[in-house]
Amino acid sequence: MQSVLSELERTKLDSGDDDAFYDSPRFVTHADEGFLRGLTETYASVLEPGDRILDAMSSWVSHLPDESYDRVVGHGLNEAELAANDALDESVCRNLNAEQSLPFADDAFDAVLCALSVQYLEYPGRVFAEFARVLDGGALVVSFTNRMFPTKAVRAWRVADMEGRRELVKSYCRAGGLAVTEVIEERPQSDPLVAVIARPE
Repeated sequence: MQSVLSELERTKLDSGDDDAFYDSPRFVTHADEGFLRGLTETYASVLEPGDRILDAMSSWVSHLPDESYDRVVGHGLNEAELAANDALDESVCRNLNAEQSLPFADDAFDAVLCALSVQYLEYPGRVFAEFARVLDGGALVVSFTNRMFPTKAVRAWRVADMEGRRELVKSYCRAGGLAVTEVIEERPQSDPLVAVIARPE
């Protein structure tokens, strides 16, 4: 498995335990309303009613279109945030920097979503390979803006501009065996929206 990031590139300003950092819930959104509307519209372009969805690295809100889905599973680091997310049918807590595996069967989901969190992955190639494994031919949507918790973002992300971050995510997809099919870049309000859409090769 291609590591993608070097040891230096995956370093963080705060090398302390991730579980401790995320132990207290943060019931805030990490982008402005324009970004969030654009994200929901992006999801609407790839999701279908009845889909099985994994909201990876999720929080207390998933920004899904108002449709009926067969199964929505949230993965994250804070149980209270996931419990407050009305879009989820079930949830699981797992630190993907400590263990790069997902407790789901192959082809378990029609879509995997990862919003506003990719910048914290230390081993993205391995994680994206897991995204590809659980996808039943459907889409991975990775979205981000210029906001982050700077102490917990990996160095490769912190030193890159938005174009560089887009290219990082594309490299993560390739390392995980996913082919990028579309990149959406817009600025609906103040926060730029970038969404990389990929599917298993």
